[in-house]
Amino acid sequence: MKRQSLFLTLAAGMLVWGFGTLETRAGNVPLPTTLDQLLIPGNFTTVAASNETDTFSNFAYSTSPVGSPPTAANITVHPFSAGLEAGLSFSGAFFAAAGTTVDYSFFFTATAPVGSVINDATLSGVFSTFDGTGVGSIGETVLNAANGVALGTMEISSSGATSQSINFAGVNSVIIEKDLILVGGSRGTAISIFNDGVSSSGAIPEPHSLALLAIGMGSIFTVRRFFKKRTAVA
Repeated sequence: MKRQSLFLTLAAGMLVWGFGTLETRAGNVPLPTTLDQLLIPGNFTTVAASNETDTFSNFAYSTSPVGSPPTAANITVHPFSAGLEAGLSFSGAFFAAAGTTVDYSFFFTATAPVGSVINDATLSGVFSTFDGTGVGSIGETVLNAANGVALGTMEISSSGATSQSINFAGVNSVIIEKDLILVGGSRGTAISIFNDGVSSSGAIPEPHSLALLAIGMGSIFTVRRFFKKRTAVA
């Protein structure tokens, strides 16, 4: 009986360990932090909403002209949350001087917990044109990370809406592609802060989760049948 209990415990432990490895990741960077820390390959961060925690990874950042300030080390990333929305808030001296244009590009991946799906995204920001003729805008495309298919687009600007949201069929992971353009005009243009959020919901079992559960349960029942036969023979 002791050996039977040992094997049953081992089988159950393997089942729990298998589920745990689905959530195991390395390189978690707590927020707030600077963007350069998130650009390091393998690093990611998490943000909790009221219902669950989403993961943000695979960051990229570039400017045109190349080297335009701010550098990634001078961009601060804070957690952003509002109701079921979980996301990131970026702040820094994004600026185009009078008569110049600067283009900033951001990329990152947002992933819901295993078994849940992301079904909407939000974008908001605060622009300043210093009472001149400058303009600023942020265009964003949300892609299904599994196949690269566009799920929707948003745009905010200094002369139009400063917040937008889109809804789409739920997917586990999305890629956020963001293009920030500042046209300096007569007095320069800036944006001091912008926010990205996603909301996820639904506990939808995924094939690999169900397969793992089946394997674990099958192992337990196999071990139990084995010991029942051994007991009957004895």
